Amino acid sequence: MQTLIQDQDIPWTDIEPGIQRKIMAHNDLMMLVKVSFKKDAIGSLHHHPHTQASFVSKGKFEVNIAGLKKILQAGDVYFVPSQEIHGVICLEEGELIDVFNPSREDFL
Repeated sequence: MQTLIQDQDIPWTDIEPGIQRKIMAHNDLMMLVKVSFKKDAIGSLHHHPHTQASFVSKGKFEVNIAGLKKILQAGDVYFVPSQEIHGVICLEEGELIDVFNPSREDFL
């Protein structure tokens, strides 16, 4: 497990049109993922057993958690309880920093 990680050493992976991600760090209990969005890209509604906290590091997003929608921008955070349906629409090119507990094995 790496403990000192440089962004430049991790390649982007295309996951959906206009969306890329980098798995920055993980162990069995936690995962940190950087997700880049082009304007108008959609992070489709979905759910998973993991608890998720997301930091908006750049841009502006419409975030939908269980039907509650709010516009969040750089500096804002959202929290997704386990199994809650959620998704985003990127309103201005942006980036999210997602933290999952436990780690998302489906991303590896």
